[in-house]
Amino acid sequence: MSSRLTFGTLKRIAGILIAIAIVLAAGIVVGQAPAIFGVEEDPEASITFEDQHGEGTNVTIREVSLSDGGYVVVTDGGDEPLAVSDRLEAGSHENVTVERDDDANRELVGQLTATVHRDTSDDEGYAYGATDGEEDRPYLEDGFPVSDTATVTTTETDAIGDSFRVESIDAPATATTNETIAVNATIRNPTEFQTQQSVTVRIDGAVFERQVLELEGGESRTVSFETDTSGAPPGNRTIGVYTDGDGAVADIDLAFHTDPGVTIDDVSTDRVTVSAAIPEAGFVAVERNDTVLGTSGGLEAGEHENVTIDLSDDAAVDEGDELTAALYAGDPGDVDSASPIEHQGEPVRTTGTVTDGDSDDGATGGGNESSDE
Repeated sequence: MSSRLTFGTLKRIAGILIAIAIVLAAGIVVGQAPAIFGVEEDPEASITFEDQHGEGTNVTIREVSLSDGGYVVVTDGGDEPLAVSDRLEAGSHENVTVERDDDANRELVGQLTATVHRDTSDDEGYAYGATDGEEDRPYLEDGFPVSDTATVTTTETDAIGDSFRVESIDAPATATTNETIAVNATIRNPTEFQTQQSVTVRIDGAVFERQVLELEGGESRTVSFETDTSGAPPGNRTIGVYTDGDGAVADIDLAFHTDPGVTIDDVSTDRVTVSAAIPEAGFVAVERNDTVLGTSGGLEAGEHENVTIDLSDDAAVDEGDELTAALYAGDPGDVDSASPIEHQGEPVRTTGTVTDGDSDDGATGGGNESSDE
């Protein structure tokens, strides 16, 4: 009787162990379900980079969040980074100090951009430049790198050396993206000597106007810059006047100067030519039944003519087929992450019919899809 009880007890214990194993295995499978079934969540990041005073040797990132970990890279609009943070683990980080790179050719002052990059390389350290952009690419949001722009100034005279000081800026609060505006700034030469220096007007970090200014020692002068805003992205932007080591900024609300639209000019079995008014950086895609057959190169915000889209070799387009040209915001090399550009709540697109020659007229997308006959 004792042996039978022992055997039954062993059977019950074995059953319990099997049940526990099944539960644990199920938990592992559930936890790994996205990977097992090929479903991956897009990496996400955010960053807050505030205007600040500095010594030119480092900057502070107020807050950065990275779903997969990575780096914060600081630039001044050029191709080479001025500073790269230590590797940051996944999660949120506050008051991150980023030190200037020893090889950087300028101090961390003026208008700077901080961009969040992933860590995807097997090598230790930031590898974006060393791999020609193949590894450690930026986190993306709506097809654009996750970044923030700030102006770093210094109150210490020695920190910016002999750089002219920007003591004030006066710029319009509103404008359109194709007008010439007057930007006034008071510039002072802090040295005792007559000096020439370059002064620039930047909108969100991009140079739109440049002057070489000559000032006597100790002289302060109000200078006017006639700045053409063509090519600036619409929206709430930062406009600033910068010297070698100083700057001052103001906010400006830029409205796109026309309704966004796309017109098909020529359409054939292997190529489509369009004209486009695009309110932000993006591209034109040619589609059939919601399948992309080809894209233009990247387009800056503004109006463009003779934009060509070569159709893919396997598109199998025939005379009489209807093709749609649509505007997208984002990178033409990453169509899946791009976003359709809308006007009045509708995608900006237009449709044309393939002929054996060039079509006479296109139809402008004003938020409603139309067809060329």
